[in-house]
Amino acid sequence: MENQLLHTMVRVFDMDKSIDFYTRHLGMKLLRRKDYPSGEFTLAFVGYGDETDHTVIELTHNWGQKTPYELGTAFGHLAIGVGDIYGTCEKLAAEGVKIPRPPGPMKHGGSVIAFIEDPDGYKIELIQK
Repeated sequence: MENQLLHTMVRVFDMDKSIDFYTRHLGMKLLRRKDYPSGEFTLAFVGYGDETDHTVIELTHNWGQKTPYELGTAFGHLAIGVGDIYGTCEKLAAEGVKIPRPPGPMKHGGSVIAFIEDPDGYKIELIQK
């Protein structure tokens, strides 16, 4: 059996807002969502393809969380390849998505990139394909 990276899990404060962000703004599909009443949490999996052959994002909402999560300093970002980074960022900005680093070439040469933030403040790097 070949090893495969299955998913990255991030905790989210508002599940519906997060699902909307990843599906509407980034074009992912909601693959599955399930409540776990005995554990008081909900899991939702979003991605660009079926979990059998694509890495996806697991969104975890803990029902008792009263304040947004502190993101800490260890986690960096998720990265997504896009076909038209300038057009993508223009559409995202029009929808009110935070873009702390507008699209442009990397400072030390290389790819054209941008950074956006999801509703919980997680950084997502967009890379021109």
